[in-house]
Amino acid sequence: MVLAGKLSTELGVKASATKWFNLLTTQLHHVQNLCERVHETKLHDGDDWHGVGNSVKHWTYVIDGKVHTCQESIEAIDEENKTIKFMLFGGDISQHYKSFKLIFEVTDKNDGGAAVKWTLEYEKIKENIDPPHGYMDYFDKSTKEMDAYLVKA
Repeated sequence: MVLAGKLSTELGVKASATKWFNLLTTQLHHVQNLCERVHETKLHDGDDWHGVGNSVKHWTYVIDGKVHTCQESIEAIDEENKTIKFMLFGGDISQHYKSFKLIFEVTDKNDGGAAVKWTLEYEKIKENIDPPHGYMDYFDKSTKEMDAYLVKA
């Protein structure tokens, strides 16, 4: 009985790793203005959008054509390796998963631009629940929209 899993997607982007990391560590609240599939974000608890473990954000977004909600908190930020670990919970996620971690990692490429990697580590409540493949498409499309903004910024 396999309940735990991991999915990853990696995309080449035009903006630098520094611009990407800055967007997600200092302007996370702005993502709702950049991505068509993000309908709303708001601070649910706490007063810091970007601090580790001291606030909870509420997200409303579209996966596979359906509106979903969840809460999110930042578990860790590694500035040296440009990595952020998010914990997603509540809303639709808690109906299917015991744990749901999102890891964002960005690295500069030698030929310019960067590589953005999104990894989901999850544990399903029961075996008959499908892996969250729709999130990979969501991250692919949202990455392209955020990159278009960052290239202009």
